[in-house]
Amino acid sequence: MKLIHLSDLHIGKQVNGFSMVEDQTYILDEILTIIENQKPDGILMAGDIYDKPIPSLEAVELFDQFLVRLSQKKLPVFIISGNHDSAQRLAFASQIMKESKVYVSPAYQGAVEPVSLEDEWGKVNIYLLPFFKPAQVRTLFLEQEIHTYTDAVAAAIGQMDIDPKERNVLVTHQFVTGASRCDSEELTAGGTDNVDAEVFQAFDYVALGHIHGPQNAGRETIRYCGTPLKYSFSEANHQKSVTIVELGEKGSVTVGTVPLVPKRDLKKIRGTYMELTAKSFYQGLDQEDYFHVTLTDEEDVPEAIGRLRAVYPNLMQLEYDNKRTRSSGALPVERPLQSQSPMELFADFYEAQNNQALNQEQRRYLSELMETIWEEEQ
Repeated sequence: MKLIHLSDLHIGKQVNGFSMVEDQTYILDEILTIIENQKPDGILMAGDIYDKPIPSLEAVELFDQFLVRLSQKKLPVFIISGNHDSAQRLAFASQIMKESKVYVSPAYQGAVEPVSLEDEWGKVNIYLLPFFKPAQVRTLFLEQEIHTYTDAVAAAIGQMDIDPKERNVLVTHQFVTGASRCDSEELTAGGTDNVDAEVFQAFDYVALGHIHGPQNAGRETIRYCGTPLKYSFSEANHQKSVTIVELGEKGSVTVGTVPLVPKRDLKKIRGTYMELTAKSFYQGLDQEDYFHVTLTDEEDVPEAIGRLRAVYPNLMQLEYDNKRTRSSGALPVERPLQSQSPMELFADFYEAQNNQALNQEQRRYLSELMETIWEEEQ
C-alpha cells in the first residue's frame, strides 16, 4: 500500500510581510501532479493545514479547492489539526466529508477509532491523533499521572485498541525529542513539548507534522515530511519534498521522497551594494525569488531596501555585516518586524527598557502566558 505524507501547509501564511498564497497555490498544484503520477492509495495530512486558528477567506477557499480536486481522484484523505489550527473549525462537516473519503479528526476527546484500508496483505489501520497539550488529556484521564507531552501521547495511544499483528499507521502532530527545528516554528521554553519516540513502538509508520525540515525521528519509519515551502531563511538550504510511504507485508516499510520545486525560492546573498547590483552577479539568479540580503559595506547605503528592490523585487530582509555591527553587537538594520516572533519582540523591548536580557524563568513565564492568551483567542 502506497501513502503520500504531507504536513504543515500553513495555508494563508505571510513571511516577512509577503503573502504566500500565490506560492501555496502553485505548490499544491505540483503536489496534485505528484499524486497523479504516484497513484497512491491514500493521503496523510499531519496538521497545520492553516497558519492561523481563524484562517482568512482566501486560505479557506484555497484549501477547499485542493480538497475538492483530491476527492475527485477517489482517494481516501486523512487530516488532523496541528497547533496552528482550530480542531473544531477544521472538523466542520467532517461527517458529511466521510462520504467523499475525506476523514478529518475532531478535537481529541479520549478515544480514536481507526479507519482501515485493505490490500493484498490485509488491513492497514490509520489512527488520527490531532495536536493536544497535556492539560487537555489530563482532564480526560483523571486516574493517570499526566505531566508531560510524552505522558499525554502515551495515555492517548494506550486507549487505542491496536492489533500488533496488523499494520498500523499513526498521523499526529507533536515535537519528537531530537528533531531539528527552524526559526519558523513555534518554540516552547525549555523543550517542555518534547515527546519521546518510544511511545510510538506499536506503529509501523508514524506520519508526523510540526517540524518544518524533512527528517526521521528516532527511526526511518517515524518521520516528519516537512513543509512544502520554505517559511523562513533558516530553511534556505532545505530540499522540500513529498514523502512516499509503501507498506508491504507486516514489517516491510519503505520510505522515499519526491522533490518539490517552488514558484519562488528563499535565498540568502551577501556582498557590497555594488557587487549585488552588478549585472554579472544578479543575472545568474532568479530575481523573482525571495531574498535575504547581507550588505558588507562599511557605511550604510541610503534607502538601501528601496534601491535593492529595483533589482530584487521580492527582497524580504536586509542586514549589515561589517566592523561596526560586529563590534557593537547592533541589531541588523531595516529588518522587518514581521520576521521576529512575539517573544523576540518583547525580549528586545525588555532589554532596551531595563538594560538587561530576560532570564530563563521570565522567558518561561512569558511563553506560558502567550500560550494561554492564544488558546483563549481560539
